[in-house]
Amino acid sequence: MVSQGNDRAADVRDVVAAHLPGYGVESVALLGEGEDNIAFQVDNELIVRFAKEPDPASRAALVRDEARLLAAVADVSPVPVPEPSFTVAEQGCLAYFKLPGLPLIDTEPAQRSSHVGPVAAALGEFLGALHSAPVGEMAGLVETDDEPMAVWVEESAQIYAAIIEMVPPAHRPVVEAFLGASPPAGPRDLVFSHNDLGIEHVLVDPDAWTVTGVIDWSDAAITDPARDFGLLYRDLGPDALDLALGVYRADAEDVRARAGFYARCGVLEDMAYGLETGHRKYLDKSLAALEWLFPVDGG
Repeated sequence: MVSQGNDRAADVRDVVAAHLPGYGVESVALLGEGEDNIAFQVDNELIVRFAKEPDPASRAALVRDEARLLAAVADVSPVPVPEPSFTVAEQGCLAYFKLPGLPLIDTEPAQRSSHVGPVAAALGEFLGALHSAPVGEMAGLVETDDEPMAVWVEESAQIYAAIIEMVPPAHRPVVEAFLGASPPAGPRDLVFSHNDLGIEHVLVDPDAWTVTGVIDWSDAAITDPARDFGLLYRDLGPDALDLALGVYRADAEDVRARAGFYARCGVLEDMAYGLETGHRKYLDKSLAALEWLFPVDGG
């Protein structure tokens, strides 16, 4: 497993030298660290990530499974996804070259709103392709995530209680009415999906406003097809949902019925995340989304 302290950069240099012969490393920078992984950026183009799982066998399995998943996704996705350049399973290491583009969350909100059409259409096509992948084949690569709708409500109510002071008072009765209502019926069928398609995981060309990639497949699962449409609705608004579903497939209305539910639960979760981490852009986009997810005029 990756060393601690000042040895980290040396670990990265060593693993790149061993597995990309001839690649001259000029710089190594810590890109980010979460509960599961620590990631480094080499020469502003290569991502080298190490799993933090302490058990060697489990750590190796995680890396092998993710590499298999990314290869399978690349076969069905109409937009680019990260493709491993090399793996070192015993070290929990996976490396890939960065995809071009800017995370959609890092674009200016006004620009994002005015260019939502081509982005939403591309993501609708993308989800249609993923959801058409054979579930039996993909089930060997990811877990099934089929949490009951009532559990979503319970968890959202707990989150709301913790962040209520950050929710503008005018929206609170609408949020509370949602939390007090019966959730919609669950899906008839489950599909393979990204399962975390927030705008932080969508890359775009900020000049052409084309989707250049979808990243972070750690939550991919066999799940409700409405999950990711709910996040598009949450982050990009009702017009984006309409556009994405317009290029999706015949059962789009069945998906729409639950997308609003997931969007409303998701905005509370994102607001809590922004508060906990201090990432203001998550809080700002969540506050903006309250206007269409919990409108004070009941619209």
